[in-house]
Amino acid sequence: MAGLVLKLGPRERILINGAVIENGDRRSRLSIMSPEANILRLRDAIHPNEATTPVRRVCYAAQLILTGDSDPETARQPLLGLIEDLSQVFVDADSRSSLARATEALIEEQYYKCLKALRDLLPREDRLFASRAL
Repeated sequence: MAGLVLKLGPRERILINGAVIENGDRRSRLSIMSPEANILRLRDAIHPNEATTPVRRVCYAAQLILTGDSDPETARQPLLGLIEDLSQVFVDADSRSSLARATEALIEEQYYKCLKALRDLLPREDRLFASRAL
């Protein structure tokens, strides 16, 4: 089993099953052998104050499940509803694909994959808001 390989920069922080781990002064590689481990690079994390748009709020909700701050059993159904709400706005093929991947991952309890698929929508959302500001 190969597991997940993380390449960390100096002083980079990651969250593994609720524990914040900081790398030392040099680049390093970690092999995560437990397939059920919940892992989030803190540089990719959305701070609660940054969850100010629809996609960011949905990403933040998925992130809370991933980090163990929300109970998956109680948070899964509301998150599915939020993803469905996004599907009413993001109707292009690429966005639909991302939303389908997020839904499938959520149903399969693959919370990192769900978050990753949802994060694919962030640039699209930024462009939509930018075009409305003109």
